[in-house]
Order: sequence, then structure tokens, then C-alpha cells
Amino acid sequence: MGIISWIILGLLAGILAKWIMPGKDGGGFIMTTLLGIAGAVVGGWVGSLIGIGTAGGLSLGSIAIATVGALILLFLYNRFAK
Repeated sequence: MGIISWIILGLLAGILAKWIMPGKDGGGFIMTTLLGIAGAVVGGWVGSLIGIGTAGGLSLGSIAIATVGALILLFLYNRFAK
């Protein structure tokens, strides 16, 4: 998947990450969405390096990779941004 696909998928991943990990975030919806985009891009890059997530288009694997990346960044943001 290209970078634009991972950015668009990041919007979905950010929403899913917020749904999975609810709580009071300082940035609200916009920060969660930006973290989702960043998590999707990083997750897609790492997934491509290790051989997963290389399939084109929207699939369960790409959604899972993006969501895990967004969850990790959301966790780190909540842990260290306070």
C-alpha cells in the first residue's frame, strides 16, 4: 500500500484505537486521529519491512497493523504527554 492509503487507513485506525482504548486524552478527536495516521504509517512501514501488510488495498491485515500502530502511539502519548 502507498503512503496515501496508509494515511486514509490511519483515520479509521485512530477511531478504532480510541474505541478500544477509551479515556481522557488531552488532544481529543483530532489528536487521536493524528496519532492514528502516524501509527498507520509507522505500522505499515514496519509491517512491510517484516513481510506483513504488503497486500494492496484495504484488508483485515492492514486494518490490524494500522490499529496496533495507533494503539501503541496512543498508549505512549497518554503515558508521557501528561
